[in-house]
Amino acid sequence: MSKRNKIIYWIATIWLALGMTSTGIVQIIKMKEEADMMANLGYPLYFLTILGVWKILGVIAILIPKFPLLKEWAYAGFFFAMSGAIFSHFAVGDSGVAYFGPTLLLVLTVTSWYFRPVSRKTVI
Repeated sequence: MSKRNKIIYWIATIWLALGMTSTGIVQIIKMKEEADMMANLGYPLYFLTILGVWKILGVIAILIPKFPLLKEWAYAGFFFAMSGAIFSHFAVGDSGVAYFGPTLLLVLTVTSWYFRPVSRKTVI
């Protein structure tokens, strides 16, 4: 792996971990703004707990060494959660600002996944 790719990987992964951790915590504590957004999207409030817990577990999975298959599942979960969030905002006609967070986290997910080192990939 080139030094450039390693730098891209770690920058994307650290920002992804920070973003998922912070939004996961906000969801677990059911911050008012987050609860209001979920209600606007038409989802039950308990989805916040589910999403928050899985985000925190996903961050742990992508940061710990080894367990490449677990990392693949975490990246897939992040991809589905963020693409689902983007579609949900679109479905209810939210303004462009609502797309920023999930789109940024989706881009960071794909970038981190794409540039991950061989030791963090599954061998097929």
